[in-house]
Amino acid sequence: MTSNSLLDVAKSSQNDNNEEQSKVVVVVVPLPAQGHLNQLLHFSHLVSSYDIPIHFVGSSTHNHQAKARLHGHNHHNHNVKIHFHDMQLPPLDPTPPPNTDLSIPFPTHIQHLLEASTLHLREPVYHLMQQLSLKFSRVIVIHDILTSSVVQDVKLISNAEAYTFIPLSTFTFLYDCSTAMPQKFRPFHTKNNIINPGPKYDLFEECMPKELWDFTINQVKLLGFESGWLYNSSRVIEGGFINMLESLKTNMNHFAIGPLHPIVHDTGFESKHQCLEWLNKQEKGSVIYVSFGSITSLKDDQINELANGLDRCGKKFIWVLRNADPNDVVKQDDNKKLEPQLPQGYEEKVENKGIVIRDWAPQLDILAHESIGGFMSHCGWNSCLESLSMGVPIAAWPMHSDQPRNAYLVCDVLRVGVVVRDWAHRNELVTSNSIENVVKRLMLSNEGKEMKERATKLGKAIRESVGQGGVSCFERDAFIAHVIR
Repeated sequence: MTSNSLLDVAKSSQNDNNEEQSKVVVVVVPLPAQGHLNQLLHFSHLVSSYDIPIHFVGSSTHNHQAKARLHGHNHHNHNVKIHFHDMQLPPLDPTPPPNTDLSIPFPTHIQHLLEASTLHLREPVYHLMQQLSLKFSRVIVIHDILTSSVVQDVKLISNAEAYTFIPLSTFTFLYDCSTAMPQKFRPFHTKNNIINPGPKYDLFEECMPKELWDFTINQVKLLGFESGWLYNSSRVIEGGFINMLESLKTNMNHFAIGPLHPIVHDTGFESKHQCLEWLNKQEKGSVIYVSFGSITSLKDDQINELANGLDRCGKKFIWVLRNADPNDVVKQDDNKKLEPQLPQGYEEKVENKGIVIRDWAPQLDILAHESIGGFMSHCGWNSCLESLSMGVPIAAWPMHSDQPRNAYLVCDVLRVGVVVRDWAHRNELVTSNSIENVVKRLMLSNEGKEMKERATKLGKAIRESVGQGGVSCFERDAFIAHVIR
């Protein structure tokens, strides 16, 4: 049955019922961290395009953050259907405290935010679900897997059902579940061998502080009330791993609906950011884009090595240089002393080679530009998906959390990237010589040319998957047909 047929049948069924009792509403509960907010707000825009009302739950600060940083959407088209609920959280220190465990560059202040959110949002979210259950025939709750505790009372509402959103790569999720809960997720295989990243990427516990690992496990252990899982991935990227999860969890529905971000084309940019004007003047494939996301801060000595490596690599560059987000990006301290410091006179020195961006960059537009030939990335899943969908190969430099697994997927499984630094050597300084060599390997070598060809082919397949008749488009329609049945 085609995706259009699925929707037609479901809509016909709705029309046969009483009009007031045939309505469906969706409640979205994200984790208040940028990479998670971003994915579920993209999802909300997608669902609202099917004329389904959305209730997006978060603190006022994080709702504002999510809307301000979203790229690729015309907000006037769908925001009228997205109702943002600004819940109250206790005051949190907006300034990141020092990270005492320098071996794990995770911004530890986020731990307090996550704990506060899951503790204080459960009751107001339950009340919202109750109120909506009286107005709609069915309440569909979509929650980040790390907000399971917030929505666990959905099982007390007779006309509500929950779907767990997986904001990680399917490979990462499956690998980590098999590591943390081997009794539920047996070791999994590729066609020829057991997936075992080995010492380069091993030990999830060493990717983040123990407190955050425990928080993650506790959220996953609460699962069991949900009716299905939603993956921000595509079967053209991770079909084998999605199939494995389906075979392990046969008692629920599985929908691979990603990538959720808009597929931006290299024409008609809405953004007026100065970096796009600069990119228009560069040769095709000549620029490397460097960004490490919203929850990574580089130390001064590493900034100096990266600066020198980019200066000498022989390629032009765009470098987004920012500290990790504080808990409140709206009230963050404007004290310029907190900004990462470049070597004196550096920006003047590289004026004809590259530009340094200190604020939020239009990453989708940058990666879609034909002048971009590579992406040096921390390998957060948002960044991986955006780069892969644009056919841009990756210089993988994982810092913490899920990033080492994503780097393995990109470099060893998909073979569209090169590792900047092995995870086994994560405590070592990456020298300017190493950075220079990695950029040359990615963008100037025959090996890099082959990576680019594979990335281009994969990007085309991903873009086709979300277009009319594509596999991800079909699964999106199947999910909507399922919830409005």
